[in-house]
Amino acid sequence: MDSHNILSLLGLALRGGNLAVGEEPVDAAARARDARVLLLASDAAAGTCRRCQHFAVAGDCLWLPLPFTKAELGRAVGRTSAAIVAVTDIGLANAVVRRLAQLDPVRYGEAAAKMELKAKRAAERKAEQAAHEKNLRQGKRKAPAEKEPPRVPAKTPAAPPEKPRRARPPKDRRPKPKGKANPYAHSRPVKKGKGSFRKKDG
Repeated sequence: MDSHNILSLLGLALRGGNLAVGEEPVDAAARARDARVLLLASDAAAGTCRRCQHFAVAGDCLWLPLPFTKAELGRAVGRTSAAIVAVTDIGLANAVVRRLAQLDPVRYGEAAAKMELKAKRAAERKAEQAAHEKNLRQGKRKAPAEKEPPRVPAKTPAAPPEKPRRARPPKDRRPKPKGKANPYAHSRPVKKGKGSFRKKDG
């Protein structure tokens, strides 16, 4: 695989508006989660390399060192020099990384496999979104889920019927309770005062 094809692919991404060039645009694309892969020139400064790693962590994307110098990368993207670029289209990013893997399988093979998986998932999400929008335009909706039949509670043994309570009669009509017989009902009354009761002589 000729390295010229990779640089021409980056130029194509730039013309399509899918390439961020320079540290600030790359940082903005990474923070917006638009960057798919960050590419670093082979002779970039150590500080630029550290910032590229931070951008990749912030944007949750891959970053790869290129086998091209800043001058070569700059010419491909219409600059005098460029140390870092970010591809924002998943299809172009996958194509660039795949061509890098063909150029150097040992160095870029693992990254190409990861990018291939990301591209596949992105294509699946895009297809699902397109199908959903088509259904919305046609007025189709998801079929409602089948409702489970209501559960019949287990029969419990019926409680015995309660006996009807009798209404209590008013107080004036209630029978008076029968009291005990007074044991002293037939005895003579006791005189109050001193002494005891004496029988009168007849």
